[in-house]
Amino acid sequence: MTGSLDVPAGVVGVGIDVVAVQRFADALHRTPALAARLFTEVELRTGSGARRTATSLAARFAAKEAVAKALGVPRGMDWHHCVISTLPSGQPELTVTDTVARAAAERGVTGWRLSLSHDAGIAAAVVMALGVPVLDTP
Repeated sequence: MTGSLDVPAGVVGVGIDVVAVQRFADALHRTPALAARLFTEVELRTGSGARRTATSLAARFAAKEAVAKALGVPRGMDWHHCVISTLPSGQPELTVTDTVARAAAERGVTGWRLSLSHDAGIAAAVVMALGVPVLDTP
């Protein structure tokens, strides 16, 4: 049987990931189609329309990896179904659709918290999946 069984709302999962910026930049340069496989057109550009730097993209990729970890690394996750955008305030925002939204719903996720950072050649992201955990009981 699957159900919430009086579990209070809270943290369903946490994911963290770090990316070496230069290594990521080299991969993008070496494999031109990689950026389009990992990111939507919205993610590839800033709010003003400028192309994002490798550092910014590395942080966004770290966030996508952190989402996967927060969800327990579900099979069939499409990177385009996990979009990292920026609010006018500068705060990162996570939007999930299709494969990622289904995996989140199956686990009881109803919201997200996201933090991105980069320094000293490393990009990092922490993701908290919030909601009411779905528990499997015998």
